[in-house]
Amino acid sequence: MNHKKKMFIYILLALIWVFGTDHMLDHFFLDTDLYVVVQKIKAMFFVLLTSFFIYYSFIKQKENAAMTAEKEKLESLINSMVDFVNFKDANGRWTQANDFALKLFQIDHVDYKGKKDSELGAYSPFYKEALDYCETSDKEAWKIGKMSRWQEVIPMPDGTSKTFDTLKIPHFNADGSRKELVIVGRDITDQVKAEKKLEQSKQKYKSLIEYNPELVYILNAKGEVIETNPMFKALTGYDSNEFIGQSIVSIISEEYQEEFKRAFSEIMTNKKSLINKELKIIRNDGSKRTLRITAVPTVVDDQVEGAIGYALDITKEKETEEHLRKTEKLSVIGELAASVAHEIRNPLTSIKGFIQFMHSNDSKHDSYYQIMLDELERINQISSELLAIGKPREVHFEEANMNDIITSVMWLLESQANLYSVEIDYQKIELHPLIDCEPNQLKQLFINIIKNSVEADAKKISIKIDQENDFLKVTIQDNGNGIDKERLERLGEPFYSSKEKGTGLGLTVSFKIVQSHNGQIYFDSVVNQGTTVTLLFPIKK
Repeated sequence: MNHKKKMFIYILLALIWVFGTDHMLDHFFLDTDLYVVVQKIKAMFFVLLTSFFIYYSFIKQKENAAMTAEKEKLESLINSMVDFVNFKDANGRWTQANDFALKLFQIDHVDYKGKKDSELGAYSPFYKEALDYCETSDKEAWKIGKMSRWQEVIPMPDGTSKTFDTLKIPHFNADGSRKELVIVGRDITDQVKAEKKLEQSKQKYKSLIEYNPELVYILNAKGEVIETNPMFKALTGYDSNEFIGQSIVSIISEEYQEEFKRAFSEIMTNKKSLINKELKIIRNDGSKRTLRITAVPTVVDDQVEGAIGYALDITKEKETEEHLRKTEKLSVIGELAASVAHEIRNPLTSIKGFIQFMHSNDSKHDSYYQIMLDELERINQISSELLAIGKPREVHFEEANMNDIITSVMWLLESQANLYSVEIDYQKIELHPLIDCEPNQLKQLFINIIKNSVEADAKKISIKIDQENDFLKVTIQDNGNGIDKERLERLGEPFYSSKEKGTGLGLTVSFKIVQSHNGQIYFDSVVNQGTTVTLLFPIKK
């Protein structure tokens, strides 16, 4: 009710009161004194009633002004928000909404108050489905009975959509009945896109690690492993989950540990990457692998938090390089050795002939002549070995059974084994795989290896044949003196021997025999515990 209407009613009632009461007094009160008293009481009552009316009007006006101010503040507040804000009554009818909400659903031209979402959908057909969903989720919010969070996707006319993080807060009366539902929705479309992009980046990052053919490892600032890929187990033998939290240094071979620690320190302090460094690691089974590693700092907010690295197994590559190096070296030395041996044999024959002639005519110095002849024979044997290295003989391969070859070698070495009190244990294979070989060369190979074991003070030699994939595996193990690491790495080099009086040519010839048979030979030895020689030969298909 406006002020003019209120004033008109007041004047009308006042006139009725004044003229009506005067008429009644004139009609009923004839006593002048009493009439005067009643007139005064009437005047006082009118003043009080008028004062009350004025006071009530003033208070009401003040309250209305305050409510109007609050309403303007609320409208100002919700309209300044970048979120959509909506108030609904207990029946789901809109009571107030900000401009953002009205423009969002394209109902800013509609008198929305008192209408439900489903009713407003008639004014904005494009958003009808979205408005219907809002009405459905409102019912769920009332059931929940407390603030609930909803993610609502609203389509846009341009074919895109917006995602809103929506809070729905129900209010109840003191008796528990519904009072009002407050809805606030924030546009999180960009955030959702960013999160999706981040998730995609994480998946790409995970794919880069998980499916990388190289070993990938991530270290914290202490050098402890915090993440690896499946190649970690393939190369180290350790389960990656069990190794998390352990120092990467623990699997690095001892001779490389200090160098790696220095390099890691450079990464942490100077952000200096470690590029293509070769080192050896020790697998969980005790074997070693050669890796080429790279490590770069992981920098977050300009602070080095650790390192991420890659490692490539180059064990076979290094073995091939070493084999090639030895082969080239052997070829050069072999040519020289053959030339020297050829030149030695001619004068050697003459010297041997003269000594034999002198020996036949001088029986007094029998022992001296015999020593000279023995030493000449030794020189002759060395010359033969030199020729074997330098001038490979034509080899005729034939099909043979490895059991038969080793049995023959056992028979040949039986007397020498008995002489040195050595027990030779031979475990035959149940199957009889055949190989293409030159049997006499393989016999020489096994004789050289077994004689080395005998001369290394072994008391027991075990020979075992087994099949490993497409290879026949021969293992010769002794409990002799063993060979130290430095000498072990040089085995097979011409003129290098682990024995005090050895020439080193026996193993050189042995390596050459293995090579000519497309085989492989490996030595593993521990000082004072013994040596294990493993030979692999391709099985005839």
